[in-house]
Amino acid sequence: MQKKKQIAVLGYGVVGSGVVELFYQNQEKIEKNTGYSMDIKYILDLRTFEGDPYADKVVHDINVILQDPEVGYVAECMGGVNPAFEFVSSCLKAGKSVSTSNKQLVAEKGDILLQTAKENNFFFEASVGGAIPIMRPLHTCLAANDLYAVAGILNGTTNFILEKMFCDQMSFADALALAQQLGYAERNPSADVDGADACRKICIISSLVFGKHVYPDSVFTKGIRDIQLEDVKLAQQLGGTVKLIAQVVREDDGKILPTVMPMVVMQDSLLSHVNGVFNAIMVWGDGIDKTMFYGRGAGKMPTASAVLGDIIDEVKSNGTVPAQTWETSSDTDFIANIDTFVAPRMFRTSTCAADVAKQAAGQVGVTVRMHTENGFLVSACTERIAAKLTDALQGMGVTVYSQIPVLKDHSKFSE
Repeated sequence: MQKKKQIAVLGYGVVGSGVVELFYQNQEKIEKNTGYSMDIKYILDLRTFEGDPYADKVVHDINVILQDPEVGYVAECMGGVNPAFEFVSSCLKAGKSVSTSNKQLVAEKGDILLQTAKENNFFFEASVGGAIPIMRPLHTCLAANDLYAVAGILNGTTNFILEKMFCDQMSFADALALAQQLGYAERNPSADVDGADACRKICIISSLVFGKHVYPDSVFTKGIRDIQLEDVKLAQQLGGTVKLIAQVVREDDGKILPTVMPMVVMQDSLLSHVNGVFNAIMVWGDGIDKTMFYGRGAGKMPTASAVLGDIIDEVKSNGTVPAQTWETSSDTDFIANIDTFVAPRMFRTSTCAADVAKQAAGQVGVTVRMHTENGFLVSACTERIAAKLTDALQGMGVTVYSQIPVLKDHSKFSE
């Protein structure tokens, strides 16, 4: 008789309960896919859940799971680093494969956990794009490519806020309040609006694509708190929109530059049309040119879908997938300084005539691409050149309220 594959779920909050719900909703299909009979044996949580249909599966001690040889697969849905890191490490050392939705854990400790996994899988599809498959395509479907850039909208909360500013002319404060009212933003929205969530996700992508662990404190990160309705209106006038873009690019010297910042995305980019709480990730490579992955990047069932997708792969595979790993990095020499970041830029100013804008731009070696009464786009430049242009404009009596980089298309293919 075939032995049943037993699963333990760590954490019974939004994602954990979604994993349990979706598993039993589609158990027959999941078992057919894997070729094995499967069940959830334990749910680890500090709380009790009287009246819950799965309350009899709840345990409060991780050792119950660690010491049960029948449990071969673990879904970690706790969030945070502690005690998640200790629990996941212990599960891997006990010979259990782990799937996690915990982006903070993977961003800060992924290299260590991948080394610990050795002969057991450590999968984390759900940690970046929710329901969007991106980890698996990066290390399997696109493995024949030399991937050199990834950019995307990796946080649905900020995307919702910016869309409300763009479409409904709402202020940042009003759009944030609406996001909180609808449950898209937490009471403390800092992780979203200050860029930490997107930072963790681009760390994971950067590590997988370029093979060395990128830690969050190595990523230049700027959120959307300073974005004004006037910035969004100007971007619209110039044929673009403002998005919080997480990006990593390999530069000519081989170093990589991971960043998170508000950027103007022009209407000819598919990313400019990604609205609401949806996410999208654009990948550039020498064989594919560019391709985009799109879908719901968060939420109970979308994230549960990705967690269970990993569990299914773990059941069907033997040993850690070799390509889904990266090296520990003891230094940051392979990460470029933000001073090397080059991009076109949008300047929002007080009333500025076209000839004044062109004269100031000419002084610092850039050209004006598009112009309105209250702002303009200039050709690609560094932050240092942008600061010089700001000084030149202010010397001509023009006030600069903001300057926002424009997302570049990294395609190297000829039209």
